[in-house]
Amino acid sequence: MAKPAVVVVGADKGGVGKTTVSRTLLDYFSANNVPTRAFDTESPRGTLKRFHPEITEIVDMMTTADQMKIFDTLNAASPSVTVIDVRAGLLSPALASLRDIGFLDAAKAGQITFAVFHILGPSIASLDEIAETAGFMGGAKYFLVKNFINDTQFFQWDQATYNSYFHRIKDATELTIPKLNEMAYEQVEVSSVPFLKFVANKGLNDEAANYSFVLRGYVRHWLANVWSEFDRIRLTDIVGSKPATRSSEK
Repeated sequence: MAKPAVVVVGADKGGVGKTTVSRTLLDYFSANNVPTRAFDTESPRGTLKRFHPEITEIVDMMTTADQMKIFDTLNAASPSVTVIDVRAGLLSPALASLRDIGFLDAAKAGQITFAVFHILGPSIASLDEIAETAGFMGGAKYFLVKNFINDTQFFQWDQATYNSYFHRIKDATELTIPKLNEMAYEQVEVSSVPFLKFVANKGLNDEAANYSFVLRGYVRHWLANVWSEFDRIRLTDIVGSKPATRSSEK
């Protein structure tokens, strides 16, 4: 039985595109034939679940009962990867909970693969979050994600200031999510389908759709660039998945 892998996507600041990154991860794992489930902590409404309803469950990560739903089921034979989309303001408290239940110790001991995708916003407050999360990263694969999806003018920090924060966490890795054409992004939002299905011109239930050829092209090009970042960090290797032929759906 493969070692379970947990991928946490979050930030303490809101509006930085956490769910967008979670959606690209779910599409990436799907295309690489990696069995995956997801938890949407935007309780009770949910955002991730709207795009990936079949594999996503809405939970309140700060309740014991829902923590049990997530972590007591990690050793199931399938799926092998659990993606947790952590709502705004909850990253630090969620990591503290993982410490309290012994999850972080299990990750340090090599019993569980643990990865954190920390989505950075454009303000210095996002850098301050790095200092807060640093103490929880022992045993974790830690990724600092510069997400340009919502704004092309992000990250005008002094490089020395950024480096002083970045280097506080040993072995942290940077990722960049590029800008997506705004009209294309809006059309995917309206369609309420995964990026992968939008590119393939399919509805949520794989029915034929009639999305714009131009907008599909923008999404295809953007998604390829995002996935190249995931390939660069060897994400499928990190979660313990054997290399597989990527789905031709993209």
